[in-house]
Amino acid sequence: MIPVAQAASKVTTVEEIVGSLESGTTIGIGGWGSRRKPMALVRAICRSALENLTIISYGGPDVGLLCAAGKVRRLVAPFVTLDSVPLEPHFRAARQRGAIELTEYDEGMFMFGLLAAAHRLPFLPTRAGLGSDVMRVNPDLRTVRSPYGAAGQEGEELVAVPALTMDVALVHMDRADTRGNGQYLGPDPYLDDLFAKAATRCYVSCERLVDPGKLDGPPQSLLIGRMHVAGVVETPGGGHFTDCGPDLGRDEAFQRHYAASAADPEAWAAFAERFLSGDEAAYREAVRRWHDERGQEGTR
Repeated sequence: MIPVAQAASKVTTVEEIVGSLESGTTIGIGGWGSRRKPMALVRAICRSALENLTIISYGGPDVGLLCAAGKVRRLVAPFVTLDSVPLEPHFRAARQRGAIELTEYDEGMFMFGLLAAAHRLPFLPTRAGLGSDVMRVNPDLRTVRSPYGAAGQEGEELVAVPALTMDVALVHMDRADTRGNGQYLGPDPYLDDLFAKAATRCYVSCERLVDPGKLDGPPQSLLIGRMHVAGVVETPGGGHFTDCGPDLGRDEAFQRHYAASAADPEAWAAFAERFLSGDEAAYREAVRRWHDERGQEGTR
């Protein structure tokens, strides 16, 4: 007879997660800008044969790396930023080349799209976007009128934001247990719980995996429930180089190196060969050596 704890376990591997994905699928990626992104999973997608992906994200280096690897057909996002670097360089280059399609929403509209998908609604109404160029650059957006106008008057006109439905969501948590419950320990949950609920299936990577009942901290830090999770994988440092406090802050020096390399084809080829040509263990070792070299140069 299989023990209950073992039967309930959703522990998997990065390779199994990426191997379950298909070309042409729609993938939502949690986090915000260059903060708590599931970068180990993103790097694995970059190494895979997947292509023609639609990405839904509060974009950061996740979007940039996937654009650089030629994996993105369409992006739905309110922004793509590295936070301390205002515009993600690979995303910018892809847009300038016309290599990807872009659906750009206001941040609030994007959140309402996630909410609609999470609640299995076709759309949700919002005032966000009215009177802005969002409506001009997204001609397919529609408006609706509230049925609750004052007596003898028409109801308020609102934007009908379509649900941001996705086949798969990938999110990165500070902690998770083997059953798939996810916990954040930093200052902001972002919208990761909505990504998990909006997707047909969700995979959680985490800095540290614990046994059931060992997720210590306030109840509100338990952001993602196991009922929404198909698989969970421990990836220490798997959010690098994004901010994953309190465990790890953003690696600003490496982020600057990444952004600078993106500006030159030869520099980027060297960066990709050094840091992205191997598996995740090779990536961590290459980053460690790079930091060691910088430290040695500073003592000369």
